[in-house]
Amino acid sequence: MFLSRIVLRDLDSIDSAASMASSKKVVTRDEWERKLRDVKIRKEDMNRLVMNFLVTEGFVDAADKFRVESGTQPDIDLATITDRMEVKKAVQSGNVQEAIEKINDLNPTILDTNPQLYFHLQQQKLIELIRVGKINEALEFAQEELAPRGEENQAFLEEIEKTVALLVFEDAKNCPYGELLDVSQRLKTASEVNAAILTSQSHEKDPKLPSLLKMLIWTQNQLNEKAAYPRINNFSTAALEDPAI
Repeated sequence: MFLSRIVLRDLDSIDSAASMASSKKVVTRDEWERKLRDVKIRKEDMNRLVMNFLVTEGFVDAADKFRVESGTQPDIDLATITDRMEVKKAVQSGNVQEAIEKINDLNPTILDTNPQLYFHLQQQKLIELIRVGKINEALEFAQEELAPRGEENQAFLEEIEKTVALLVFEDAKNCPYGELLDVSQRLKTASEVNAAILTSQSHEKDPKLPSLLKMLIWTQNQLNEKAAYPRINNFSTAALEDPAI
């Protein structure tokens, strides 16, 4: 936020200058690095961003070590991270019933107050039955557990129809809805579960660092239209690259 405000402020001044000239303003590396040095960022704020990422993504050991080394306190009990990661791991492994039981042990109100999440877990359970070839059990489960929910919600009904359609194809993985059998579907459901647990703990469901990177990309794209300047293209190194003039 702080850096984007500085850059957007400069955008306005560049925009005014651009109205009097047809070419882009050229910002030298020395000038750009001077502007960056003028942005004062507290180490405590950076530490909180790191801790937020570690807690949200579930790196409990790293979060605990970082707490000791930096003195930054997490905003939730680190012990709850282990419980949350066990739930997430169960979903990612296809053990949906185990995940449901762990969620209820952690906080029974999560599923009671989030019908969409519960439906997606039940849908994932159906997918796992189809994956291992338990056709009769899958049909029975779809009829008894999912069909009633589809009658109450059109969006749920469409998802049920797509999932049951997997049974029609001999090679389900290569059918129009084969992506439901991909590992990515498990990860999607696990991510939804992770977010719901974090929300129940009054914690942000998404880490702040990725949002800041998206803001940086957007700001650079806006600035590209008005100026040639040293920009960051490789976010793993954050190295400034001189513009092509």
